[in-house]
Amino acid sequence: MSKEIWVCGEVLIDLIPRGEKKIAIVGGGPANTAKALALLGFDSYFIDGISSDAYGEKAKAELLYAGVNLKYAHFTDKPTCTADVSLDAAGVASYVFAIEGSATFDFAHDWLPDPLEIKPAVLQIGTLATIVEPAATILLEWARKVATVAPIVFDPNVRSSVVSDRTKYQAAVARWTAISAVIKVSEDDLAWLYPDREQTDIAAQWLNEGAQLVIITKGSYGLIGITKEGSVTVPGVKVEVADTVGAGDTVGAIVVEAIVERGLAALHGEVLREVLTRAAKAASITCSRAGANPPSRAEIEEK
Repeated sequence: MSKEIWVCGEVLIDLIPRGEKKIAIVGGGPANTAKALALLGFDSYFIDGISSDAYGEKAKAELLYAGVNLKYAHFTDKPTCTADVSLDAAGVASYVFAIEGSATFDFAHDWLPDPLEIKPAVLQIGTLATIVEPAATILLEWARKVATVAPIVFDPNVRSSVVSDRTKYQAAVARWTAISAVIKVSEDDLAWLYPDREQTDIAAQWLNEGAQLVIITKGSYGLIGITKEGSVTVPGVKVEVADTVGAGDTVGAIVVEAIVERGLAALHGEVLREVLTRAAKAASITCSRAGANPPSRAEIEEK
């Protein structure tokens, strides 16, 4: 097995309100996680289509600056996907995406890396790339091969503005939870996907279907980690919130860090509590500054 951590999904441009204007900030849940992992000191390889347009060049420069490896990225002249971001009074983001014909979702088997040859340590995947077709089906076929050699960490990171049909979204998510070792999901995502079900029941179902760990993020209220051995809850870290963009993606990076450093089988009980406490601390740093701006290892450990 290599030390490569694969993060697959979209890098895009968040158009974030600042006063009367909108500013362009590099975003996309998987890209945020790739940056967070690089800042933690890991060999973070990002897998996506990246445009040669000005937004794509901005995304490429920022990923490289954070230390992300773009060896497996696919460079093309198709446009970059943008996400028009609105923030509510609490700083919570909602998004409208320009997806059609973009480089961002231009996945194909002929350029995706071969997991059987390279054997990555972990694959972290999620958000729109696992929902938008035909990218989602191409990635699912590829990820099934990855799952034979490495654990998959899946974050549905629901974007109901893109797929508003709840039944269709549930079916798309179910394909991914079936092959994932770890599922990291927000309580808001669960509430939208399964409005008539207890969230712990959904977690139990995923564990019965083969997942080893389910993590539910609860915003300022903290996180819950659920395994077959039981559940662990940690509180959130109080912080003055600039916005919540990228907070969940930072949690995802801390989960991947734990898998690599401690092993997936160790993530229960007090070890899981330590990991979730670290994740809450890291997410609070991300929330304290504008945009998806995850902390370095040093920042987490000095806080």
